[in-house]
This record gives sequence, structure tokens and C-alpha cells, in this order.
Amino acid sequence: MITQAQILGKDESQLVELANGFLILPKVAEAFNALQQAAKFDSIDIQIASSYRSFDRQKRIWENKWSGKTQLLDANENPIDPSTLTDWQKIQTILTWSALPGASRHHWGTDLDVYDKTKIDESGSPLQLVCSEYDKNGPCFELNQWLAKYAADFGFIRPYSVYKGGIAREPWHLSYKDLSEPIIKQLSPEMLIATLKQSQVLGLAAVVQNMPEIYSRFILNQGSP
Repeated sequence: MITQAQILGKDESQLVELANGFLILPKVAEAFNALQQAAKFDSIDIQIASSYRSFDRQKRIWENKWSGKTQLLDANENPIDPSTLTDWQKIQTILTWSALPGASRHHWGTDLDVYDKTKIDESGSPLQLVCSEYDKNGPCFELNQWLAKYAADFGFIRPYSVYKGGIAREPWHLSYKDLSEPIIKQLSPEMLIATLKQSQVLGLAAVVQNMPEIYSRFILNQGSP
């Protein structure tokens, strides 16, 4: 049974280290290694761009966006001027691309962002993790197509493969289903609010006020198609 601290990204003691320092749960590491080896037979070089992310790191991402240090984007990756937004509009804009601290699937050690390293290197441009890289004519298009066919064979789902009115489309995001689905059922709005209050995250009052919709649209990802 995963603990509350693990759910919230505050305990990484159960994780193992993969290449380049990426942390993940042991069972997920095993599944990913099998996926990676299978992809090599089809000349696809699957590498990890992001794996486990702690509560504190997610808090920094959130607060950099809230304070204007990091550019805000809409669901189509277009820049937005934060000065034109209400607090609730700003929350929705941030949540389109970045989870609330305590609510990120990357806290669990079950989720990965992946890319085709060989094709990115050949493109001559640094990886940005944007949809154009995974769509037709993008360097990771073949990877995207391969994952659509084979990811489930290794136990992975792609929870953000389709935009549902909440979190933006993320074709690079893999989640190990057998472990991530039970975890999200243990997370609750009450647990999340308590840890956000304890950490005094920026925008706290507006987040708490709008938690029911936040939880539905951006955590359970049950927005309208």
C-alpha cells in the first residue's frame, strides 16, 4: 500500500534509479526497460525526459508560473499575458500544462515523459515536449505511432493522449496502469487541500475555492470532450 507521503511526492524511498538519474518504482522500471528494448527492434530510441518529480519541485514549477517567472501557454501552446487573467483563469491556464503540487502523476513513480533521442538529435533542435514534435512531420511522430500500438502490451497507458477540456494533450506521457490507477483512487480533495495549506502555495485561496472543478477537470481528467 502506497503511503500518503508517496502519493503527495514527499517520499521517494521506494524508488530506484534508472540511467541519467531518473527515479521510478521498481515494477515500472522493469516494464519500461522491456518497452525500450522492444522499440529498438523498430529503430526507435525511447529515452526518458522526466520521471519522478517531488512535491517541492512541482511547487517551484507552479509558483514560477503563478508569479510570472515562467511563460503561460494556452492548450494550443500560444503565449498568454497573465495580467489579463483573473486568479481562476490563471489557475486553469497553469493547470492546462502543469499539475498542482501534490496532484502530479509524476509524484508516484509510475509516470514517465518519453521521446525518441536519435530523432531529436538528428533534428538539431533541443527537446521541448510540445505536441508538434509528436505529430506528423515531427521527430517523435514514429514514436507516437509506436506507443499507440504497443504501449499497452507493456502495461502503460497514455492518460493525456486526447484533450478533454482539462489537461492539454501530452502524447509523450506514459503511466503504468496497474500501479497508477489504484493510487489516484487514494488521492482526495481533502488530502490535497491540507498539504497545499501546509505549504502555503501561491494562489492558495483561489485554489481551495475552486477545488471541486479543479479536481474533476484537471486531476481526474473528466472534462468534456
